[in-house]
Amino acid sequence: MAQQLEELANFVATARWEDVPAAPRDRIKLVLLDTLSIMLAGSLRPEVRALNDRLARTAGTGATVFGPGWQAADARTAGMLNALSGRSLEMSEGLRGLQTGVHLVPATIAIGESRQSTGQQLLEALLLGYEFAGRLNRAYKPRALSHPNGQLSLLASVAAGARLYGLDGAGVDLSVRIASSMLMTPSYNNTASGGTSLNLPAGMGSFAAGLAPEMALAGYYAPHNAVEEALDKLVGDGFNPEDIARNLGGSWEVSDNYFRFYACCNPIHPALDSLQDVLAELRPRPEEIARIDAETFDFATVMSNQDPPNYFASKYSFPHAAATLVVRNGIGFSELDDSALTDPVISALRHRVFMSADPSMTALGPSLKPARVTVTLTDGRQASAACENSKRDTFHPDPEPQVREKFHELAATVLSPEGVARVEEAVDRSEDWKSVGELTALLRRYSVV
Repeated sequence: MAQQLEELANFVATARWEDVPAAPRDRIKLVLLDTLSIMLAGSLRPEVRALNDRLARTAGTGATVFGPGWQAADARTAGMLNALSGRSLEMSEGLRGLQTGVHLVPATIAIGESRQSTGQQLLEALLLGYEFAGRLNRAYKPRALSHPNGQLSLLASVAAGARLYGLDGAGVDLSVRIASSMLMTPSYNNTASGGTSLNLPAGMGSFAAGLAPEMALAGYYAPHNAVEEALDKLVGDGFNPEDIARNLGGSWEVSDNYFRFYACCNPIHPALDSLQDVLAELRPRPEEIARIDAETFDFATVMSNQDPPNYFASKYSFPHAAATLVVRNGIGFSELDDSALTDPVISALRHRVFMSADPSMTALGPSLKPARVTVTLTDGRQASAACENSKRDTFHPDPEPQVREKFHELAATVLSPEGVARVEEAVDRSEDWKSVGELTALLRRYSVV
């Protein structure tokens, strides 16, 4: 590994919770709370339940698989299945194109439960894994269609897992180098086609988090330039690690994250924000809308399928999300559900929703992701609105109240009202847990599924 990557690995191995400022400590606990909510609600998805039933019953013990039955499994399998649960809703938080939390939280909970780690050890691993992902992300150029979760978030999960295993800097370094042979290249084309296989990197990242450190401890070896070669030449289109170790401990990547409150993919959020402004002005009924036109940056126009084939694809369809917003007056978890796909009013309206790329908007990226939406009514009235970035998600000044509201809604799909409150309180004091098992015991105790 290059010197900079070795420095980063050593920081992951040695940084201490008590030396971290209050703001990033509070933020990583918010990531934990948010990700728990989507893991719980996602555990009820039919494909997730089916895979859990197929794998968990023969997968060993030591960690908890979230959701119906609360089956026991080995840490690698439990982490993988719980990550697939969390990724299935398209509501995970993120950082510059990565969904880091939904890779890290399932992995560290499963490994932490299996190894009887303390709550503080869990939080350290989460925070430092997040730091690892964010710093790699600043140095990495992914290939055009390759989602970077399969590369950077997977490596970050391994770094966090190695921290929980108690490995030193050289051990974290080796674990991540070994994991460079596990990297994945999931295609963005999965989105419009409804390819739920796009969720697999989250699962395999959690699996790798428990596998790579074991391989390092067993004596496996990987070349010193394995990560650089993989990210620069094999799965990526460029990697420059020159600055990834700069100001370690002085700035924290988690401070730049965002939380997601719309139940759909981020690139269409600015267009949906603009649409909400127009709807507030016109207040139309669905049948009064002749057409909705969205102009936006090029990448977002991939999400223009008027007939998404399944629940997952509906998360990547602006026509579907826009029609749902008009008909149901919202685009959260409860509005963008399975029933929205077969709602005849929504189905009819999404065929009157159109997207086009505006080169001037594309040129403003990646810092700005603008959109302009025009609604034309059947009586000829028309109104437009525009924004430069998502108003509600990416740049929300204080997301904590909304994260807690989201937790209450999603966790209530699996936990009793008392359980929702107890788990929320437990996460707030998670650094005091004597064992991660305190969390999973609470979840099982208050489960209603």
